[in-house]
Amino acid sequence: MLLATSYGLSLVLVINFILTFTIIFLERKNPQSTYAWLLLLWMIPAVGFVFYLFFSQNLTRRKIFNLTSTEKALTNTIIQQQKRDLTQTQLIDEEKSRQKYADIICFHQNLSEAIYTNNNEVKIFTDGKEKFDALLKDIENARHHVHIQYFIFKSSGIADRIMKALKLKAEEGIEVKLLFDDMGAFLLKRIDFEDLISSGVKVAKFFPSRLKYINLKANYRNHRKIAVIDGKFGYIGGFNVGDEYLGLDKKMGYWRDTHLRITGSAVYELQLRFVMDWRASSDDEVDLDYNYMPKIESAGNAGIQIVSSGPDDSNEQIKQGYLKLINAAKSYIYIQTPYFVPDQSILESLKIAAKSGVDVRIMIPDKPDHLFVYWATFSYVGELLKYGAKIYIYSNGFLHAKTMVVDDELSSVGTCNFDIRSFSLNFEVNAFIYDPEISYEMKEIFIEDMKDSMRINESRYDKRSVGIKIKESISRLFSPIL
Repeated sequence: MLLATSYGLSLVLVINFILTFTIIFLERKNPQSTYAWLLLLWMIPAVGFVFYLFFSQNLTRRKIFNLTSTEKALTNTIIQQQKRDLTQTQLIDEEKSRQKYADIICFHQNLSEAIYTNNNEVKIFTDGKEKFDALLKDIENARHHVHIQYFIFKSSGIADRIMKALKLKAEEGIEVKLLFDDMGAFLLKRIDFEDLISSGVKVAKFFPSRLKYINLKANYRNHRKIAVIDGKFGYIGGFNVGDEYLGLDKKMGYWRDTHLRITGSAVYELQLRFVMDWRASSDDEVDLDYNYMPKIESAGNAGIQIVSSGPDDSNEQIKQGYLKLINAAKSYIYIQTPYFVPDQSILESLKIAAKSGVDVRIMIPDKPDHLFVYWATFSYVGELLKYGAKIYIYSNGFLHAKTMVVDDELSSVGTCNFDIRSFSLNFEVNAFIYDPEISYEMKEIFIEDMKDSMRINESRYDKRSVGIKIKESISRLFSPIL
């Protein structure tokens, strides 16, 4: 028995050594993530080994999403023309706003191949009922196609309403595609989507599990929430599909989120993002034609770029976009996020901004839905307090919005949280918006939410109990892999 135990321990140590070598020399992870994994592997070897198998795979060498040769050529042509326009010093009046934000627009073009459009109208939703009522109305009025994609899609009252609406449209002969993340929709009843399929709805899962209860890509999930109706109306933001997002969960209370309804050419980019995700999840090939990208009359004058990121690309495009906005700020930076677990680059940029006289305000929820992330969040915001940042704890339910607004000029709304998971591990999508009116509205929403928030100052934070300090310290150690 003793000999068997000794052999077992030796085997674990050998496996740990191999994994250590893999992490350090082959995987090329960032140092923060490497240290966290090594700590886990050597503190609890057997458990750490299992966690590594499930949660640490390198996807940067894989090409998951593809454009057709025609789509690549068209995208490249548009971006090259826009770059030439941005370098011109003489622009007509309606293009002067583009010149004002030229460096940020060019940045997203170069890093993300994100096309800039400036004929968009944006409706901001902060309430789940209003958002889903608008979406259901657009689905009801669809004439050619309905494309729906959510990270979480669970059996619930609102899910039943959406599935009923999708089923009715499919029975009318309208093309309906429903894409959800396999883990995010883990609780969805099989009979639900089988009924949809029988009515003509095409259903696909992102990174589905080959085993019933085990998914070896547990750490790499499609966190995007996109809806496109007839190629004319697009939705992007934080709301998933479940009754808690309507504030019907007693534990979480009112659900405070932010979602956009976009009308204008930016919808083309949401359509393209959906189609690429669909191709990666389904054998059903989709060729973008006029019906998917119809001519859109000018709906407004808001400038927008749709930016995606994910673990298949090491550029961390949305995080870099956040950094660009932070560094561009001259007056204020207002951030709302349920999880604030930044990497060093985001943390240092916010410190520099605060010490430079920029009014840095960060709003987080007062209740956890992920305990370790919650305590890590308090550790990081506590550090920013020492640099003059203002921290607000939202108490009117659960804050799930992922937003940033800068200087009444620039804003971002999407699915990407201010944490390492969203930056490096999840597949995300954000709208970067260049419009003073929308930015001002975003600022006013933040100020209104401050009425339901408690500001925490440095002296109050320093008085937290020893138990809380221990929780923060432990959670922060593992923050790169939370």
